[in-house]
Amino acid sequence: MYRAASLLRVPVTRNASLFFQGRWYSKDVRFGSEVRALMLQGVDVLTDAVAVTMGPKGRNVIIEQSWGSPKITKDGVTVAKAIELKDKFQNIGAKLVQDVANNTNEEAGDGTTTATVLAHTIAKEGFDRISKGANPIEIRRGVMVAVDCIVDNLRSLSRQVTTPEEIAQVATISANGDQEVGELISSAMERLDAMV
Repeated sequence: MYRAASLLRVPVTRNASLFFQGRWYSKDVRFGSEVRALMLQGVDVLTDAVAVTMGPKGRNVIIEQSWGSPKITKDGVTVAKAIELKDKFQNIGAKLVQDVANNTNEEAGDGTTTATVLAHTIAKEGFDRISKGANPIEIRRGVMVAVDCIVDNLRSLSRQVTTPEEIAQVATISANGDQEVGELISSAMERLDAMV
């Protein structure tokens, strides 16, 4: 009986060592500064592509499509969504910033390029501090405190847009500097206001 039990244990031990030596698990798990550097490269690539669209003087980006003509856009979130990198760790970094652009688009409908550039700076500085020994949880906590402070400050600086001229200015900015569209939106808002 004793002998049979030891015979049964041997294959299990050999199989277990083969399992770990052969890397049968499907995920590539890495840690440390090497991976942070790769992720930051992905963030850099995505941000460089999106940043050229910033502001009223921003430029267009041409996006290759799998079918049909290339897409020409000045929309930051559209450019961000088109980025797919070959290196999976670079792609993880790019996807994190894509999420920022998508969330900004869903919440505000605009400002995706600015959000992308801010996320890039936060990631770059955060990774730099982590490499120098800072606690990532404390960095996140600090970023969240800063966000709350900035939101409060922006709310105190904001004011209600009431006149047709102000509405036209805001609409022109949202229409990438197209004054004709801004005026059209302003007159539509004025008509709606008169109906109510």
